[in-house]
Parts: sequence; C-alpha cells; structure tokens
Amino acid sequence: MARARLTGVLLVGGASTRFGAPKALARVGDETLAERAWRILGEACDERVAVGKRRDGLELPFELVDDGTDTRAALAGIVAGLRAASDSEVALVLPVDMPLVTPSVLRQLGDACADAAVTQAGPLPAAFAHSALPALERRLDQGRLTLREALRELDTRRVEVDGALLVNVNTPDDLRRLG
Repeated sequence: MARARLTGVLLVGGASTRFGAPKALARVGDETLAERAWRILGEACDERVAVGKRRDGLELPFELVDDGTDTRAALAGIVAGLRAASDSEVALVLPVDMPLVTPSVLRQLGDACADAAVTQAGPLPAAFAHSALPALERRLDQGRLTLREALRELDTRRVEVDGALLVNVNTPDDLRRLG
C-alpha cells in the first residue's frame, strides 16, 4: 500500500510568554528552533508549510503562512495548515518548541492517522487528516480552542514513542537542559 502524501505543518505562532523572547529564533546548537523543526519536517514530509502570525515580524528562512486570526492557539495554526495542505491527505503538525521530535516519530503519526493521531503525551506533535478539518474549523469559529477536547471529537489514534523525544521548550532553562 502506498504511503499517504504528507505535508509538514510547522507551528510558529505561540506567544512565547514563559520563554521571554520568540522561541522560534532561540538556538539549539547551530540552528534556531525554527530551522531545526523545518529541517525535521522536510525529512519526514513531501512538502512543508510554516504557519503563524506575520505581524510578529519574525525573520525566518522560509515563508510564513498567516493563520488569519487574532487567536493565539494551536488550533488556529492547525486549521490554517490543513487548509494550506489541500493536496495532501495528512498533515503532520510540529510546534517549533519540540526540538527532539524525529522524522520517524512524525512518520509513525502519519501512518497511524485516522482523523488524527497523537503520541501518548499529546496533543502535539500530531497528524491530522483532511477529514478532521470541518470539526476543527467549527471549534475555531466557536472559540472552543482546546486541542485535547477537539481530539475527543475525532477518530484519534494514539502512538507510543520514546517520551524523551517529546521534550517541550517553554523556558530558557528548558533550552539549556538540552545541552
């Protein structure tokens, strides 16, 4: 059976309030978090799209698709990413602040996707099929932004992966601990 066409969706629209500066521009080794996530998505997917808020003015080495909302929620970026990925069957969604996620983890999510697939730590990273878009759009329009609740409405599969790969960088200390 042929693998579904995959679009990588990089979420760069977070407010970074706990971090104190745009996380996307923070460095891990010789890459910014944004560059690293973009590279990982490129290794896992047929195409990539970065979604965020253009008005944030982040200087990124790739084009940013504006999510078209005033909302600061992953759901807004996921909806915009699924809309932009109209040629793909599945969108693999990676937030910019999860630098240890591997292409293999993303492909596992894509392979497991029904309407959606998440890891045991969920809700992100995740895979979303286009079948999930109407429910996600409805929730966004209603201001019901909690991704965990949205996943309960969908046929969501769970994928067990190495929990060490699911580190989320929320503070400068989190970034320093990555070494």
